[in-house]
Amino acid sequence: MPGLFITVDGPGGAGKSTLLPLLGAAFEAASHIVHLTREPSDGLLGRTARQRTADFHGNALACLVAADRFHHLAEEIEPALARGQIVLCDRYVPSSYVLQVLDGVPLDYVRHLNVPARRPDVAVILTAAPHMLEARLRERGAHSRFEHDGSSGPEVHLYEELRGVFADDGFPTFEVDTGEFPPQAAVQAISWHVGALLSRTQEV
Repeated sequence: MPGLFITVDGPGGAGKSTLLPLLGAAFEAASHIVHLTREPSDGLLGRTARQRTADFHGNALACLVAADRFHHLAEEIEPALARGQIVLCDRYVPSSYVLQVLDGVPLDYVRHLNVPARRPDVAVILTAAPHMLEARLRERGAHSRFEHDGSSGPEVHLYEELRGVFADDGFPTFEVDTGEFPPQAAVQAISWHVGALLSRTQEV
């Protein structure tokens, strides 16, 4: 059976880092081989992008993230999919659309950069009310300059505004409100959705 590519995006504090290991464990319990990864990746380009958001801005950061993505796909994601694994990726193209636009890059430019990127089988989008996200960020601390201002409203609203763009660009989204659903319930909802997709794939 071919592999399955699942990406998980959403504003800072939405629970991606909490959810991914739980989701991976759920698929492994169902006898799937799971490959957990993230973007920016743990490769040289990804580490540079992740650790130096204070130094790179605008088009430069958008191009660096895109370059890391294509290397990540070629060296890690595509081989895992070819082996029939379920690849779970913490952040992917939808995060680029949102964060690069917030960084002053025109949306059309970001879309053009990411045209060659493989589309996932499921693009999970996590969300929650801005005040909940801000409370979580205060508790765990900011991971990059995009989270330093303590305001989640612009990021949440941009994810909402870009729903149609994600669909137009080939990202089959599945939204989960982590303010409404605790982690295990969110995992169950995503697992059910992916299980239905796997069933349809096996029937074909």
